Amino acid sequence: MIPPAENLSAALIAAVEGVLAVEDVTDGVAPGNSFRLRGRLLLPSDEAYTILAERFRRLGRTPLLRKSADGTREEVLALPITFATATPRPLLALFFFGLTVLSCLFVGAQMWEWVAATGRVNFNLLDGVPFAATLLTILGCHEFGHYFVARRLGSSTSLPYFIPMPLGPFGTLGAFIRMAVPPRNRRHLLAVGAAGPLAGLAVTIPLLWLGLTLSHVQPLPPGGYQMEGNSLLYAAMKWLVFGKLLPSGGEDVFIHPVAFAAWAGLLVTGLNLIPAGQLDGGHIVYALLGPQAARTVTWLVMVALAALSIVWNGWLLWLLLVFLFGRIQDMPLDELTRLTGREKALAVAMLIVFVLVFTPIPLTIVP
Repeated sequence: MIPPAENLSAALIAAVEGVLAVEDVTDGVAPGNSFRLRGRLLLPSDEAYTILAERFRRLGRTPLLRKSADGTREEVLALPITFATATPRPLLALFFFGLTVLSCLFVGAQMWEWVAATGRVNFNLLDGVPFAATLLTILGCHEFGHYFVARRLGSSTSLPYFIPMPLGPFGTLGAFIRMAVPPRNRRHLLAVGAAGPLAGLAVTIPLLWLGLTLSHVQPLPPGGYQMEGNSLLYAAMKWLVFGKLLPSGGEDVFIHPVAFAAWAGLLVTGLNLIPAGQLDGGHIVYALLGPQAARTVTWLVMVALAALSIVWNGWLLWLLLVFLFGRIQDMPLDELTRLTGREKALAVAMLIVFVLVFTPIPLTIVP
């Protein structure tokens, strides 16, 4: 039972007993007209938050744990909300996945050389199975990596929703999940942010190897083709399979649909790991460096995207998206708990992965 407003202050003080040595209590604090209890933590921050979250839930409040403005004390904000669990909606997720399967099958069916030679539209969707199965496996592993780790950490999240796009080069704009509750702390933020790219890469690399073994190297024609861009990892994989850097000497690898789908998986991983805002890379940088440094990195990313748009104008769209949405950050409910040494190493490793898979010029159309 939630106590009446006049008794809430006393109830909150009782709720932090044994966790926080209270020095002062203030009502009407931002955000959201919260109660602020300020003092000294008596327990490690992660242990303290576990206890506070359970006690505050009974009072219809959610704790936000942070340092005081002067940095000398800790404070607990009793936010006047509790977060609802995410609604699964499996039928809606399955509906959009079905549309995306059809969209990817259609796009994949157009990738065979005889289709390009005849100039006809190929409506035999079975021809698109190699591409669609590869790409959707990669995207599915990526999104379910986020999903299962978030659920394992106790965060309520929706099922992945796929986005069909039959007129694009991939047949989809990817997928997303919606987390109903802010991340508990930086450790959770890092774990969920890194899980998707790692799960996706675990299947992307062997599928890329398979696709390249099905591909062949031949002289570049004078025009009328689309050339995928090189990341460091993709260039290295081509060198391992074919024994030389490509494109070079007027030759390049003409890739099988499986290889193209796996290359798209690398591209998506690189885009997600851009260290800005709501992207996976933004979450990782926030977890590693904190909010102020993450905000600075986001502005540096926008400068870099503006510079890259000189060589590929598609980065202008990403610059706009980062400007509009990338400055919004997921603030953890527990701002005191920091990463362990191993977690910091994981965060740095993920930034190295970003450098390896990022593609400066994703696609080049040779008319």
